[in-house]
Amino acid sequence: MHYTKILTFVALSLAVGFLGCSSKEQKVEVPKQEQVTKNLLPPKAKVAGKNFLVELNDLKVSMTVDTTSKEIVDTPILNGNIKITNQTKGLLDIQGVTFEYLDEAGKPIAYKPQEKIIKVYAFWRILKPGETAEGNFNTTIPRDAVKAKTLSKIQVDLVYVPSPFSRDTLTLPEKVE
Repeated sequence: MHYTKILTFVALSLAVGFLGCSSKEQKVEVPKQEQVTKNLLPPKAKVAGKNFLVELNDLKVSMTVDTTSKEIVDTPILNGNIKITNQTKGLLDIQGVTFEYLDEAGKPIAYKPQEKIIKVYAFWRILKPGETAEGNFNTTIPRDAVKAKTLSKIQVDLVYVPSPFSRDTLTLPEKVE
């Protein structure tokens, strides 16, 4: 009988405990920021220059957005794939690729003072004639280009040294006396 009272007391305590826990409201905190990815249209581009053929594809903008105000919190990131082909008869030493974002009028879209600026993608490769190099890139894009949807064009500049291994021989008419 003594054990019956103890078991009844334990059972009632557990029942009260479970009912008490289930009736309380539990607040789950919703994240205040979320990661959003948007595709650029068109998602790929191909441009032939004097010395190179450049192809960009899988172009996406990733950004952190405040869930309540829908404002962009941090500087957006443009990422994608780049493929560069040497179209000359000589070696080309590629040093880097820079990105500039242009509006409808062809003017650069400016970064705001508080934004991070990463406009250069290092691409240290020497390409032989007809050779292709590929890689992934991540650069920043101005908030206004994404937020105000003013982006019209992306200008890609290749920084390279042409034919780094070519030599010139000079003969000077000198004598030792």
